[in-house]
Amino acid sequence: MTTINRRTLLAGAAATGALAATATVTAEDMIPATIDMTGKSVLITGCSSGFGRLAAVDFARKGAKVFATMRNLPRSEADELTALAAEENLDLQVMEIDVTSDEQVESGVAKALELTGGSLDVLINNAGTSYAGPLEIQDIEATQGLFDVNVFGPHRMARAVLPAMRKAKSGLIINVTSQLGRVIVPAYGQYSPTKFALEAMSEQLAYELVPHGIDVTIIEPGGYPTKIWKNSNDNTLKLLERAEEKHTSGYTALIEGLGQRSGGGSTDPMDVPNAMAEVISMVPGTRPLRREVHPGPKPQIAINKVSAEVQVGWLGESGYGPWIKAVHNV
Repeated sequence: MTTINRRTLLAGAAATGALAATATVTAEDMIPATIDMTGKSVLITGCSSGFGRLAAVDFARKGAKVFATMRNLPRSEADELTALAAEENLDLQVMEIDVTSDEQVESGVAKALELTGGSLDVLINNAGTSYAGPLEIQDIEATQGLFDVNVFGPHRMARAVLPAMRKAKSGLIINVTSQLGRVIVPAYGQYSPTKFALEAMSEQLAYELVPHGIDVTIIEPGGYPTKIWKNSNDNTLKLLERAEEKHTSGYTALIEGLGQRSGGGSTDPMDVPNAMAEVISMVPGTRPLRREVHPGPKPQIAINKVSAEVQVGWLGESGYGPWIKAVHNV
């Protein structure tokens, strides 16, 4: 007897209208498989440091074929990762992709697909950047730069991989956002607006991809001690150097200390790759839309719960109902 999970059933319903939206998830479908990535192909952006580098190495050690991408090759981080892969005999290839470049995204994904025979199991949009400071001092250069990396970059990458995933009728896109993609802290510049946008884009993609058997999961990390803090400080100091006094004069308290921020304390950044690995290992169609990751407070959980309830309550019995219910596993 063929076993069909709920996402498969609801995808068929969305396409044909033949199935009522009352299908249920079996307990068996909800049990994650053992985390063994043998045979999986995974492309990760932003692998020069932080979550991306950790995930690339960890997933390759778990047996995956990993395309670890970063910008501005050649660079020492790429050489170190390549040397580690050779030393441990890992199926890990470093590739150049600047997510702000249409040409590099297209060529990088095309190369990965060529090396896998035309299929890609997982795309992880991890590359991200940040500026700090009140919104008034965020000039257009900073704002456009943030949106180009944090929002348009994942969109470029998704568009590049989706034709092959749709052809295969399977795949997973993981987008890394933040707690600050659901809650607001003053003086974090355009970071929260970009992550809010990525949250919305990810959720819309999740609904639209149900008929194609492709899952989307949003990873929402809290603060971790990665290089994003140093990069943000560097960006912010450059922003302050070119900021005009007419904009900065009203925010003395919020500007004080900018360029010297750090965060994450003693938390373990491996929490994020571990959460990704668990999501990847789950039965397709049962993966969560959102996964909050942090050992401390996760204030977005309440928002995520209400948001899901509103979506199901609003559209659950509409023509989009099977897609909405499939994504929220109800």
